[in-house]
Formats: sequence, structure tokens, C-alpha cells
Amino acid sequence: MNRRTRRTLWIVAAVLVVLAAAIFLRSKAPPEAARLLPESDGIIYINFKPVRAFLHKDLKPPQRAAEYQQFIDEIGIDPERDLDEAAIALHRMQDPSGPNGTVAYSVVLVGKITGKKLNAWLDAHATSRESYAGHTIYSIPSDSGRTDRVAQIGYDMVAVSNYPTPEMIHSMLDRHATAALPVANSTMLRQYYHEVPLLSPVWGVGHIELPFTESGAIQILGFSLPLQTNSTYIASLRWTGSFHLRVEEIAPSDEVAARQAAALATVVTLARDFTIGLAGNAANNGLRELLKTAEVTQKRNRVVVTATVDRSLFSAVEADRNAPPDSPSGAGASK
Repeated sequence: MNRRTRRTLWIVAAVLVVLAAAIFLRSKAPPEAARLLPESDGIIYINFKPVRAFLHKDLKPPQRAAEYQQFIDEIGIDPERDLDEAAIALHRMQDPSGPNGTVAYSVVLVGKITGKKLNAWLDAHATSRESYAGHTIYSIPSDSGRTDRVAQIGYDMVAVSNYPTPEMIHSMLDRHATAALPVANSTMLRQYYHEVPLLSPVWGVGHIELPFTESGAIQILGFSLPLQTNSTYIASLRWTGSFHLRVEEIAPSDEVAARQAAALATVVTLARDFTIGLAGNAANNGLRELLKTAEVTQKRNRVVVTATVDRSLFSAVEADRNAPPDSPSGAGASK
């Protein structure tokens, strides 16, 4: 074997090693939509494709308000059919009572969601435009008085942010330019994504703070959940023959975790007793099954709550989605 052949083989081997390393890193990396998100206080990711596949027998065309149906017709995008993924970054506002509210969001949407109709709608409704990193950012006023900045960043991807300044959508466009690098993630993803269970179509990481409630507590069935605002939470919904819910709290100390575990176990027990007398509709049946399987465990500074989400709970959500817009169910009320 001559020197030129050996050198060629070494080059080929080096390229193969680099490609193998890149493939391995990408297999462990968060979804691209989540990797494009800017720095934030929390992240929520939803892959709608497996959820739709699970619910395909229950899915029916939704009943929509006329104004919303007109908007869908104008942009040429049906979220029920065309949206495949959504990655959402939550940005806590320093002044919750200020004009920008308690939280801002930055979102990356993936699916069949781009096209001429959307371009025409953005052109017609934008109050200003900015050219950045080869993309056009449209500023669209919202009903809340804030501004949504929108940019199409790929043939199947749209970025949206209502952060008060354009820095967040700029960050998403900058990250898109380096999207092939699986390590180009936000701090939140670098620190915690490796703890999200594999193949979870729905997951979230971050802190329980505003915007959930102004008092810092979350109310369910009248019970105040004892969740610490200075803890980090990792939540996931994963298919294991049924949908398996897992919420892990990383508390600031072992002592805080022990108190949290005891308090959560008490809330679960009380909620189980409370739901026994509820009407036997799909939503209540699903909630009873979830509470029946709920378990609270604690190890050092971590508290883990697990439960199985029964199909009846998804069916209840689907029924509410398909209720007429002017009905009590369609309006989000319950009797």
C-alpha cells in the first residue's frame, strides 16, 4: 500500500468518525424546533403527530367560531391538520403589572404552515417589516396591545415572538443559521433536556412561576398545589402502552423536597376522595383514573410524581374541542 492510498484511507476514516459523532449527537439532541428557541425561563414542546395518531378514531372536524374560521381560510393553514410540532419558550417579565403582562413567549411552529396565503396575510396586516439574517420579520399588532413578530424561517417552519424587543426573534433566526449543530441550544436545554424521558412527544422544563398564577400557586379542584417557585421542574408525557405522565421537581434542598413530597401526597389523597362523588362523564372518569395511578416518591432533593393518563381524559378534551362555540362546553365551562 503506497503512501497516497494510506493517506486517502486515513481521510475517509476521519470523515466517517466525524459523521458518526455528528449522527450520535443529533440522536441525543433536542428536536430542532426546541433548539431554535432563545434563552428563556421555561420551555414546552409538543409533537402533535403521535398524539393525533393515538386519537385518530376520536378526531372529528372541530366546531369553530366564524371569525376564527375566516382567519384560517385567509392564511391557508388548518392547525388541526397542518401543525406537526410546537416549541414554546416562556419569558417572565420583570414587571408583571406592566404593559407587557406577566410573560412573553417565543414559538417555533413546524408543519405545512408556510405559503403564499400566509405571505399575503402578513403583508396585509403588518404595521412594519424588518429584514434580518436573510428573512423578513413582520410586526403584527395583537388584540392585547402587544406586537407579534413573525418570520418564515424555512419551507415548513415559522417563528413568532411577542417579546417587547426584537432580540428574541433575532436569536431564533441566528440559531436557525447554525441548526445543523446539535449543541447549539439554550441554557435550559443544555442543563435539563438529557433528563427528559426518551421518545416523549410532550415535555417541558423550567420554573413554576408567573404566568401560572399571580400568587405563585396552582389551583386544581380547589386544592392549592405546593409547588416551589425556586425549584426546577421537568415534565413529560410518554407512550408506554398508555400515556405515562411524569413530573420531577428538583428542589433547592433535601429538606424542601421531603416537605414537598409529603404535601403532594396529601393533595393526591384528598383529590382522590373528592373525585369519588363527581359525575361519571368522560372528563371526571379520566381524572379519577389519573389520580388512582398517581404516585409520589422522593430521593434526596428530587420529588417525582407519576401517573397514567387514561384515554377517556383525551376523549373529554376532544369532546370539548368539538362542542359548538356558543355551548357551555365549547366556551370552556363545565357543569
